[in-house]
Amino acid sequence: MIRAAVDVSPLVQTRAGTARYLKSLLHELRARDDVDTTTRSFGGADRLSTLARDALWYPFVLGRVGDADVLHCPTYRGPLRSALPLVVTVHDLAVFRHPEAFNRWTRTYSPHLVPRVLAAARRIIAVSDFTRRELVELLHVAEEKICVVPNGVDDRFTSDGPAADGDYVLAVGTLEPRKNLPRLVEAARRNEVELRVVGARGWGGVELGGNGVRWLGEVGDEQLASLYRGALCFAYPSVYEGFGIPVLEAMACGAPVVTSRGTAMEEVADGAAVLVDPRDPADLAAGIERAAAERETLVARGLERARAFRWDAVAEQTVSVYREALAT
Repeated sequence: MIRAAVDVSPLVQTRAGTARYLKSLLHELRARDDVDTTTRSFGGADRLSTLARDALWYPFVLGRVGDADVLHCPTYRGPLRSALPLVVTVHDLAVFRHPEAFNRWTRTYSPHLVPRVLAAARRIIAVSDFTRRELVELLHVAEEKICVVPNGVDDRFTSDGPAADGDYVLAVGTLEPRKNLPRLVEAARRNEVELRVVGARGWGGVELGGNGVRWLGEVGDEQLASLYRGALCFAYPSVYEGFGIPVLEAMACGAPVVTSRGTAMEEVADGAAVLVDPRDPADLAAGIERAAAERETLVARGLERARAFRWDAVAEQTVSVYREALAT
């Protein structure tokens, strides 16, 4: 029995992809009989807690935990030194590729602390081969430390169930610059189709609404699945992601997908989506048209592709990474 201490502090800061990963992984780990999980956390979502967590708790306190066999940090925020073998999950390195899309604290903190956290880790989980390559290229992480463990898709996202009414293109993601929503808005207008956007208000001054755009804010999984099922297509033209869980969710719900060429989403889709240049609204608009025209083929490919990603498999591979960290 492996005793794993898992940092759950990210849950107070986000309900997006990282939260989906953490909640789903913990659920599956707790269902296993070969691992016992305990959780660690500090502070809330307020600015003071964030600063104290990043500047003090993560680098100098969390690593002192000793009542477990392994410490797992589900983001690259973690201790500079750890009393236990440390496993760190890296979802993306967007702050290194696109620092202008982040606030000043994150831009300042990350270059100084993240490389040192990764150096302290016994093993690093990358959620895609794309992220593995980014770790090697940008931060010069030794390849033998990196284990690729793709994300999964929750069983609640299925093609069976109610579908939302209307003719619309669906987008899902926090309102932030790298999600590339203004270009998608333009593409939808070119096609004279409604755009519905699900996601929390973020940063960077991204505002949506009016003129054929409906911002729905955050919704529950049942409503989200219904929106996926009813969409003419799902569009995810982010300029940078380390994986792109909504792409999987949309495919699992039977929605044809349009997403960015040359990104982690291309790897995830693996031929089951229309690929476009995310910086070209005309190409985005053409991709939406193509997705509608090739709906039957794309839906069949997407459903098959989504079946390859399960959270129980993620847990199985994660426990294997724990074992590797303990043996190193």
